[in-house]
Amino acid sequence: MIKFCGHGLLLDIEGTTSAVAYVYDVMFPYARRELGAYLVKHGKDDALVPVLDQIARDAGAAGYAEWTAGDERPLDRVRDEVVRLMDGDIKATGLKQLQGVIWEDGFKSGELKAHVYPDVAPAIDQWRDTGRDVRIYSSGSIHAQRLFFAHSEAGDLTPHFSGHYDTTTGPKREAASYAAILQDWGLAPGEVLFLSDVVAELDAAAEAGLATALVVRPGNAPVEPGHGHAEIASFSEITLA
Repeated sequence: MIKFCGHGLLLDIEGTTSAVAYVYDVMFPYARRELGAYLVKHGKDDALVPVLDQIARDAGAAGYAEWTAGDERPLDRVRDEVVRLMDGDIKATGLKQLQGVIWEDGFKSGELKAHVYPDVAPAIDQWRDTGRDVRIYSSGSIHAQRLFFAHSEAGDLTPHFSGHYDTTTGPKREAASYAAILQDWGLAPGEVLFLSDVVAELDAAAEAGLATALVVRPGNAPVEPGHGHAEIASFSEITLA
């Protein structure tokens, strides 16, 4: 059990609110399977232009037009780059944005139904009832986060969250990202508890002054002892004072 006296709770998703296996065994394969067909169907849509530009910038170009200049099949370049990023599990902003719009079809069709651990919704209900502010920080795009929690096994959980942050705020393993979140949130560092299954993320948050707790779930990567963070196996182990 840990006791928290602050106002804000910042949650990771993968390995924290939800099983790592669901993301890697269901969501990522879905995006990979649907990638080619999605690009063929939507590659010329105006709504996809910002995503394609971001993928190009992540690849070091000024934008999509420059990146694909002279290509007879420019979307093939996009597909190949996205596959490369997925193969390397690289958390590039453009990749995450594209995965988000691909997942939208799966969530809306009902093929995808987001996993959340059974302790998550009751705990967040309790936190909200006591006036706490609960937000999400994930490498997945904000669009994908909202889709995920809108189509969860526990129902639509989006009303539980007051805000969302993704890699447009900054990498999760850099203290500056958490400082930026605090500035946006308007809370002092000690007023926020960050929950994650990744020690490097918790280290960065702690460097920015946040309270931290390592979430230990079935299937999470093993963690060496002596990491310096409190540990919980369930959100029910957090006591609010």
